[in-house]
Amino acid sequence: MGPVTHIRGCPGTKMTLTELRYIVTLAQERHFGRAAERCFVSQPTLSVAVKKLEEELGVALFERSKSTVQVTPLGEKIVEQAQRVLEQSSVIKELATAGRDQLASPLRIGAIYTIGPYLFPHLVPELTRGAPQMPLYIEEGFTGDLRRKLRSGELDAIIVALPFTETDVVTKPLYEEAFEVLMPADHSWASRQSIDKESLLEERLLLLGEGHCFRDQILEACPAISHKLNSPHNTLTAEGGSLETIRHMVASRLGITVLPRSAIGTSHYESGLLVSRPFTAPAPGRTVAIAWRASFPRPQAIDAVTEAIQRCRAAEPSPA
Repeated sequence: MGPVTHIRGCPGTKMTLTELRYIVTLAQERHFGRAAERCFVSQPTLSVAVKKLEEELGVALFERSKSTVQVTPLGEKIVEQAQRVLEQSSVIKELATAGRDQLASPLRIGAIYTIGPYLFPHLVPELTRGAPQMPLYIEEGFTGDLRRKLRSGELDAIIVALPFTETDVVTKPLYEEAFEVLMPADHSWASRQSIDKESLLEERLLLLGEGHCFRDQILEACPAISHKLNSPHNTLTAEGGSLETIRHMVASRLGITVLPRSAIGTSHYESGLLVSRPFTAPAPGRTVAIAWRASFPRPQAIDAVTEAIQRCRAAEPSPA
């Protein structure tokens, strides 16, 4: 049984932080099965616990049907307060370790899908050398999911692309990264020194699916692409769940794409198969940043990560 929290004005009512986490997760997922999976418990366990809490409070937090779960108006307020309690409980746990070595326990860090696979392979060994007693728990996800887990205390810090704003969260830029055009080596553009953004409209452009902020950044850099996406004569292929998949599609001669420089990866293929070219100035790019809760009591851990990332960047070869 977890720590006990008393509700003011409800004599005899007790609840655990575990139960609060159950209702917060259920409110987010709107589905008992998915909420139970996220909480690492069986669906009956979560359902019984939620029902027990509702009976203790004397109010219905959720409306249930066969297909969905809806939060009641009063439930919304209670879930919001439960979220704050969970955030504060996470702070208490971290404060307990703050008096000890701030680098002595694991750091839970997340990154968006278009950063994590290209940063973590360099960051993990670098941090192992700089702070060997602080292993990383790492996770990749969409910006919205990482934002939620940062606020709930499930993650200590996240690495995202700016702009990123969140109440009571500190954001620190780490580095700038240019976008480049990736194409088959025998493509007609390979003879060019740089590519105009407007030229992307002339080719079959491979993009990530909706939900990826990198896709949105490309569309923002070249708004005309958005219009072409909605055109009945669209030859634009907006399919690919990851940058790796899209790079393989380019290697298979299905089109061209735009990638952040760190994901170009032409060296992963047989020499002469793929080439990349920068954009004509002003070239599109992104600012990569790290974000953490202002109340996070291990600033030295954040510093260790940011310094390790800077060392990784400094060790990277200059673009050709």
